[in-house]
Amino acid sequence: MKQIQIVEVGLRDGLQNEKSMIGVPERVQSVLELLAAGLTRIELGAYVHPKRVPQMAGTLEVVNEVLAKTQHRKGFSVLIPNDRGYDDFLRAPVPEIAIFASATEKFSQKNINCSIEESFERFQVVVRRAKKDKIKVRGYLSMCFGCPYEGEVDPKKVVGLVQRLLRLGCYEVSIGDTIGVASPDGVIRLIRLLKKAKIPMNRIAGHFHDTRGTALANIYAAYREGIHIFDTSLGGLGGCPYAPGASGNVSTEDVVYMFQRSGLMKKIDLQKLIDLNKKMSVWLGKELPSKVGKAGTWPSHQHLDPSSSA
Repeated sequence: MKQIQIVEVGLRDGLQNEKSMIGVPERVQSVLELLAAGLTRIELGAYVHPKRVPQMAGTLEVVNEVLAKTQHRKGFSVLIPNDRGYDDFLRAPVPEIAIFASATEKFSQKNINCSIEESFERFQVVVRRAKKDKIKVRGYLSMCFGCPYEGEVDPKKVVGLVQRLLRLGCYEVSIGDTIGVASPDGVIRLIRLLKKAKIPMNRIAGHFHDTRGTALANIYAAYREGIHIFDTSLGGLGGCPYAPGASGNVSTEDVVYMFQRSGLMKKIDLQKLIDLNKKMSVWLGKELPSKVGKAGTWPSHQHLDPSSSA
């Protein structure tokens, strides 16, 4: 049975919508504790203008300090919006960058101040440079199920944009339910269209927000359709400052608990994630929405054989 992969996005997508800001030392400590818990794919931040997303100020310092404190490298990534961001990235390179596209025109304009077509023109420059430097490129595609400005999104349009990101050079594309409006049936319908288009499931990840409490159901539906990579955020932190209603990512702890209880995830210490959740709550001055973060682990060991359950 294929094991689930977690991509921890709390330090970028999680923090970018928070009113409170946490400093570089706390962000570095978070990375080290995430690694100690067994997470290996971690987004460290974003090279965006601090006037646009002030919570990402200090990303270069975070990356430099993390690289100085650990030998781990393989799973680190940063978000790069444009050619200027790539210049910043080269000051402290990690093995992977991410680019961020939208499935709707209005959100593309709100989020990155350009059309979908213009965004791909920007990406071409970034991807060309990354290929030359042997840097992997991951693609995010937002608003795949619904948009606060345009409403329902045609899944065929999503499929076309996923194909375009893959042709551009992305090794993996994360399909995003940015405002948390997807249902399991809608998730299944989109994934089956991706399969019909001959897109390999090992090149697709799921990025589900828990705005309406459906993220875990959507993730499990995606898993049953063949997706094994999911973006999550410690404590359920997150949202998008340019997407009204995007209240938060699915909690890393909740996803880990669900898959560990199903026998599909090992080598992640759930208690260490809960402990970090408590520290993050103090740093941000509020309780985080993660259900497992509040309830704790049960039973005391982290994995039950599903066949032993009544």
